[in-house]
Amino acid sequence: MSAAAVTPVPVVAPPRRPRVKRRRMALHAFLIVTCTIWAFPLLWAVYISLRPLGDTALHGDFSLPSTLNFQNFIDAWTQADLPYYYLNTLIVAVPAVIITLFLSSMLAYALTRARSRFNLAMLLLFTAGNLLPPQVIIVPLYTLYLHIPIPHPISDNGILYDQYIGIILIHVVFQTGFCVFVLSNYMRTLPRELTEAAIVDGAGIMTIYSRVILPLCRPAIAALATLEFTFIYNDFFWALILMNHSDKRPITSALNQLSGGFFTNYNLFAAAAFIVAVPTVVLYLLLSKQFVRGLTLGSTKA
Repeated sequence: MSAAAVTPVPVVAPPRRPRVKRRRMALHAFLIVTCTIWAFPLLWAVYISLRPLGDTALHGDFSLPSTLNFQNFIDAWTQADLPYYYLNTLIVAVPAVIITLFLSSMLAYALTRARSRFNLAMLLLFTAGNLLPPQVIIVPLYTLYLHIPIPHPISDNGILYDQYIGIILIHVVFQTGFCVFVLSNYMRTLPRELTEAAIVDGAGIMTIYSRVILPLCRPAIAALATLEFTFIYNDFFWALILMNHSDKRPITSALNQLSGGFFTNYNLFAAAAFIVAVPTVVLYLLLSKQFVRGLTLGSTKA
């Protein structure tokens, strides 16, 4: 029999089981409902921020708008003096991020490259510090900041309470443990042969740290810089408690000034909240690739 006379047998795909199809449909329905519930507050805030206050007062919150505009965003930008509070945020966030990453990189370098029996205990100590809620120490910390026995020529309360340096220091203290944990895990993936070769060439500890270790840790440092700036930028608690004058507070704490004693314009409040959230969203969109790459590089050992 010739090869041309052989009739190929058609391959029939097995029928899809209805049980699997029903499970997939149920999963998709669950995900849609979950995403809708999660996104509803955000969409509702967008709706409120675009709606004039007079229209809301006339027709109620749960009603169709007669008009939508960006007037609330313009009023929030001008009336709340948001550019001034953006500057306050930069005064706090930028030095705090730089100091935190500098100290964390040095500590992580010492914990991973120096041979000591206390390395693991020190790393556990830094990691355990991240588990401490800030509310637990607010009373002794407030007392310390308010009555620290160091006079200040500008403030009678000392150099920490109601001062930028006090907010910067508290962020450095609370964020250093997390950064040490991440950077130490990342530095363990770097070959020790690099450090040993630099020692053979006559390099000192600081030379190895600055010219060998830090350049290799740029992805992790960039990821932590993005994450830490977001953490510090979004802080509301510390600035509200440890700063008395509202003109010194960062922008997130300054939003609290939009709420009045007898009446709060929630339409204006929602617009201001979206303006405040813009820098962190833009920062993440610009550095998202490097951010994700930096966090995953230290997850496996080379």
